[in-house]
Amino acid sequence: MAKKHKTYYEIAIEKGYSRRDFMKLSAMMAAFLGLESSSIAQVAKALETKSRPPVLWLHGQECTCCSESFIRSSHPLVADILLDQISLDYTETLMAPSGYQAEKSLHDTMEAYHGEYILLVEGSVPTKESGVYCCIGGKTFEDVLHEAAEGAKAIIAWGNCASAGCVQAANPNPTGATPIHKLVKGKPVINVQGCPPIAEVMAGVIVYLLVFGTMPELDRLGRPKAFYSRRVHDTCYRRPNFDAGLFVQSFDDENAKRGYCLYKMGCKGPVTYNACGVTEWNNGTSFPIKSGHPCIGCSEANFWDNGPFYEHLPNFPGFGIESNADKVGLGLGIATGVGLAAHAISTNIRKRKLIQEGECEPEENES
Repeated sequence: MAKKHKTYYEIAIEKGYSRRDFMKLSAMMAAFLGLESSSIAQVAKALETKSRPPVLWLHGQECTCCSESFIRSSHPLVADILLDQISLDYTETLMAPSGYQAEKSLHDTMEAYHGEYILLVEGSVPTKESGVYCCIGGKTFEDVLHEAAEGAKAIIAWGNCASAGCVQAANPNPTGATPIHKLVKGKPVINVQGCPPIAEVMAGVIVYLLVFGTMPELDRLGRPKAFYSRRVHDTCYRRPNFDAGLFVQSFDDENAKRGYCLYKMGCKGPVTYNACGVTEWNNGTSFPIKSGHPCIGCSEANFWDNGPFYEHLPNFPGFGIESNADKVGLGLGIATGVGLAAHAISTNIRKRKLIQEGECEPEENES
């Protein structure tokens, strides 16, 4: 018989967190998921009363940067509570057991919580040469994946490797690296793209599954809309510089020191959907663009093969402007000048009319 897991609230209290800390976590999760403030109580109630779902975390072809991102979550409660849950069940990178003990833990959880556990997969699946490029416990990773997926309630493809193949699938893709959703059928798969993805996204997805008992709303690529509905470009703090046509021309020029737009340095923010500019990494400290490096589009499929990282996008249209971004500044500058001139003329005409009607006094320099 499966043992009952403690709730998030019970674990938080055991670890010395206050009720106030717990409510802050609930509010943060609701905000990350794009829920209304009225939903905070619903999130808190679910975290108080529902047992934490068992989570199995598999690793395929990857560099483990996704795990590194998650354990550096900005909120200590996320790391303490969710990471405890995962390490207690199965994760090859972070768990203490190894070898037969680790495999026993995996199979015990699959048997005890069949149909209840969340399967988290990090890394792509090699399919060439019968899958020999990634083997675990004498089995190919593809076999391990299908065995674990059979009893999963939902599958989270954690990171670009699991969601889209990432660097392993880059041309010529020698191992036949394949994303999870192309191999597992008949199970809901949530793609959390990024290299690495943002830690709070995984926490948000797990909390959503716990609170509502269903899948979050996904976009056409299977990504949670709460985190992937807007482009990096739309929430970038350098966006005003793009609109004004102020670009960095080289990494050591004065424009770089002034924090101008990195579009001409190869920034893929205009075609990349992610929450980087809102959530950021390392306790909300920074994200690549804020550190002075252009976005490489790591949350999009095939980003390794989508041209050089440091060459700008050709013919990228701005909002309502049918020209490429190189001309955006010039076009907006002319439009702004025309607008200011029109405003000045209309204001002057109106003022002269008021003077003629005797409703205001003329200034000394006006005739």
